[in-house]
Amino acid sequence: MEATLAHRSGDATLEQRIDKMHGRDRAGLVIFVVVLWCTMLFALFSVWSYISLPAIRVILSIACALVLTFNTAAIVAMLRHYVEDKHFIYGLDLKHLDEMRRRRG
Repeated sequence: MEATLAHRSGDATLEQRIDKMHGRDRAGLVIFVVVLWCTMLFALFSVWSYISLPAIRVILSIACALVLTFNTAAIVAMLRHYVEDKHFIYGLDLKHLDEMRRRRG
């Protein structure tokens, strides 16, 4: 489904608006992944000296690696999906946003 909108002559085109929304979402997700990695690694290294059993250190390291790997992979997959369907996803959002603005005034 491709959303179509009627724009005034001074408004940005639908394609530009979609690209702008997609860019903001992509930047937010990249920032989220970086913060996630920093937070997880900080937590791991903060508690490292308090763990006396080597087996617990191994388990904790593997768990941290799995969380980071699967979360990063899920976000990368979501970004790829957004690229493939961005016209449908963001076009529909923009259509509804424009309709809400039109109704308000």
